[in-house]
Amino acid sequence: MNEHEKLKELISRYIDGEVNEQEKSQVEALLKESESCSAYYKELRNLNQALDVLPEEDLSPDLENEIMSALAKGMREDTGMKRSSFVKMTVGGGVAATLIIGILSLQMYAQRSIQGRIRSASDDIGDQYSAGKTSAGPYQQLAGKKTRQYEPYYLSTDYSVTKTEGHSPARTREKAAGGLAPSKIISVEQEYWGGDGDAAEDESWRYNPAFHTEEYDRIYENQFMAVQENPLSTFSIDVDTASYSNMRRFLNNNQLPPEDAVRIEELVNYFTYDYPQPEGEDPFSITINGAACPWNRAHQLVRIGLQGKVYQEEEIPPSNLVFLVDVSGSMNSANKLPLLKASLKMLVRQLTGEERVAIVVYAGAAGQVLESTPGHYKQKILSAIDRLQAGGSTAGGAGIKLAYNIAKQNFIKGGNNRVILATDGDFNVGVSSNAELVRMIEDKRQDGIFLTVLGFGMGNYKDSKMEQLANKGNGNYYYIDTDREAQKVLVQELGSTLFTIAKDVKIQVEFNPGQVKAYRLIGYENRMLAKEDFNDDTKDAGELGAGHTVTALYEIVPAESTETFRSVDDLVYQQNQVVESQDLMTVKLRYKQPDGHKSRLIQQSIRSGEMADTPQGDFQFAAAVAEFGLLLRNSEFKGQASYHHVLEQAARAGGEDPYGYRGEFLDLVRRAQQLDRRVDEDIYYEDGGGYGEGGIQFKGGTGSL
Repeated sequence: MNEHEKLKELISRYIDGEVNEQEKSQVEALLKESESCSAYYKELRNLNQALDVLPEEDLSPDLENEIMSALAKGMREDTGMKRSSFVKMTVGGGVAATLIIGILSLQMYAQRSIQGRIRSASDDIGDQYSAGKTSAGPYQQLAGKKTRQYEPYYLSTDYSVTKTEGHSPARTREKAAGGLAPSKIISVEQEYWGGDGDAAEDESWRYNPAFHTEEYDRIYENQFMAVQENPLSTFSIDVDTASYSNMRRFLNNNQLPPEDAVRIEELVNYFTYDYPQPEGEDPFSITINGAACPWNRAHQLVRIGLQGKVYQEEEIPPSNLVFLVDVSGSMNSANKLPLLKASLKMLVRQLTGEERVAIVVYAGAAGQVLESTPGHYKQKILSAIDRLQAGGSTAGGAGIKLAYNIAKQNFIKGGNNRVILATDGDFNVGVSSNAELVRMIEDKRQDGIFLTVLGFGMGNYKDSKMEQLANKGNGNYYYIDTDREAQKVLVQELGSTLFTIAKDVKIQVEFNPGQVKAYRLIGYENRMLAKEDFNDDTKDAGELGAGHTVTALYEIVPAESTETFRSVDDLVYQQNQVVESQDLMTVKLRYKQPDGHKSRLIQQSIRSGEMADTPQGDFQFAAAVAEFGLLLRNSEFKGQASYHHVLEQAARAGGEDPYGYRGEFLDLVRRAQQLDRRVDEDIYYEDGGGYGEGGIQFKGGTGSL
């Protein structure tokens, strides 16, 4: 940096109050001696004051680009103007000086309007949510604000969508088979509702995977299985919700999510349902009910619900937490590290002296920035979080090893020992492949240390990697797209997020061929187990947290149906004999205590006469969420599903909605309805009397059709 630049920087830091006493004296002496420096100081100070009174309005990306282009052009035109000294440049007031001040203005404005808001949320998050606090414990559910804060569209610069101009959606679909090429790439910052007339009629928008490096595992949807040949369905429970908030991020950026980013079970399990509390010695209850399938009236839908026991604060054991924070260069954007820091601060403010926190970071290498510290030393922990900065490559494997070692050193017997990994998943140094990382995590889980994965960011997001780590590490996985989602995961649901009450929870359903011809498990594709795994206590499965609810849905075909399904030839040496029973199916469940090694078996049945005409209440809402997932995935099994029907059924379900999540769901369905050109909405449901109109009042929130 030359002397002129150093001097300018010194004056700027002096205005911001960031100089020491010696530097302060130097600047003040310089301002007295040099008219040019004094003039520059006044100009910059006036600019600062002007920025302070600007309204908190979003700077249009198009306007920003125009201003920057004009400034750059002016700078190029001014390159011939020679300035021999800083004095000449500032006093002369030439174009270059004006341009520099203009660029500073733009940069400062952008920084204040975008990063400043997230930084403010980080610093003041405790004040934002303290109004709902009822006690000082770490697991209190706080009401918080009911405003919906979506990620600003201007933070989504890593994404592009393809816009086909000059073609109606119908014409676009007609020409799709003929290879209609996208004609123009438009950044997401452009408003969806633009141009003449209804954008949904004038424009075809779709997700363009060519402009990002996000990674999602391919999902091969579960097929209908003939009961005569496949009477058993076995899977691991899943309490992750990352797919829902990630889907929300796409829709709020006016894009349909990639089909493989939509895991229907995570959409359904994002919401809590009113299942009964367990009464016996088991840490959860089982609820089974069924009704006609909303998107295929010839089929039936069965819901299996688990309700984890809700514990009082004094019943929850102490926690040994290690924050493992990605501070690599890929985290250097407003919706990554700043949001990550704000999220961890929310969690820290809920802790007491019974909890301990250590912080490990990794970039090109891994290191410990905070030793294990009691939770009531909040300022010390918060200061360590504040000091985190992004830069460098990503040695995720080394960070994971170090975090687990520290968790083991501070292990609390009978307590909650957990590593909380916060990252975008973009590991690129050392152990970085999915297979290597999974093997490492599988080894570490033997130490009784659980894993929570918090995903952040976009553009280079590695969903597939983080989901596998959580699945194999006795853990859970969340995607944090807003501070509101961080509050849900780390404040409102802190107990279920951090405190495991049962591990290796597996479900095996036996269908009665006398009542059921075929079945299909909706979702859980990457949680399927072999039937032999159910009784094998060495096989890993999902974990259940305190107060957690888990829901699984089966679409079943009645035995009297004339539909045909894939089958094999009749066996020569074996014959199947159907036992006469009114049971539709029997649900068996195995689980272990958090520190146990031997599983316990529970089982429960549902009879064919217990099926209802239509889903009601929470069952109806869960079915609507599943139907929405089928539409987003453009599933071959979506039947007569439509966004109209999803809106109608979800609104009818109503129910408790203290934080507005169900009302927000209706907003997301409407947004997807406007974006999705693949679905024919001209479907009328005989059972519902049409689509419905008007509004619906939720208890604690609002929604409308």
